[in-house]
Amino acid sequence: MRPAVYAAGVTVSIDDRTLVDACDVTVGRGDWVTILGPNGAGKTTLLHALAGLVPSAGRIEIDGAPIGHLDRRARARAVAVVPQSPTIPRGMTVAHYVLLGRTAHLGPLGRESGHDRSVVDRCLAQLDLEALAGRTVHTLSGGERQRVVLARGLAQEAPLLFLDEPTTALDIAHQQDILELIDTLRQRLALTVVSTMHDLSLAAQYGDHLVVLQAGRVVMSGPARQVLTAPQIERHFGARVDVIRHRGALVVVPRRTPSNQGDQA
Repeated sequence: MRPAVYAAGVTVSIDDRTLVDACDVTVGRGDWVTILGPNGAGKTTLLHALAGLVPSAGRIEIDGAPIGHLDRRARARAVAVVPQSPTIPRGMTVAHYVLLGRTAHLGPLGRESGHDRSVVDRCLAQLDLEALAGRTVHTLSGGERQRVVLARGLAQEAPLLFLDEPTTALDIAHQQDILELIDTLRQRLALTVVSTMHDLSLAAQYGDHLVVLQAGRVVMSGPARQVLTAPQIERHFGARVDVIRHRGALVVVPRRTPSNQGDQA
């Protein structure tokens, strides 16, 4: 079976700076692959390259088709990208913003059909946003807004969902809600998910396969139990941690350097 995403030797350079350097990534159908790495490692750039949003060298295939062969509409039907900080027009209601996800499906006159509106209604219902449909997006809480942005991505009805830091700026309860929702929708709608993430414990719980970047290069790739070990995290993230298993899941706990102040009393 062909993978949902196949990438070999992907390189992204701006001016004379290489942001992503010869990266290989394979994403199986129905999998959730999470891209990890320290700040500035190139996570978002690689995600955007895989989605065809930035020019890159190397080979990228979406369901076996070279991404360069897909025009903008075809790419939007294949890949839905949920950005970390989306541009939301001031005064736009939730329903109208989610409807923007149907742009790639609109006819020649650019008018939505009854089917487009039914898709939006379904996405609002799936994310428990029906009561907020008439509200302007800017009046919502962070967690509500995150669900609205996700609803727009789902409205594209693309089999691939790319998420850039989906839990940024959310409290722990909303982080859990969003990730549980994504995982539920992945299984219910047979989606393939590719995300970037900072929190290693959350990545371990929700990612089937982890890809670790450092300075634009893939330095590790595999399941959480192989990738998230204390020595590897110290080496690639520069962090001293303990990795423990709790209720079947890996948890990454920062290890504080012991203080000698108490000994001086």
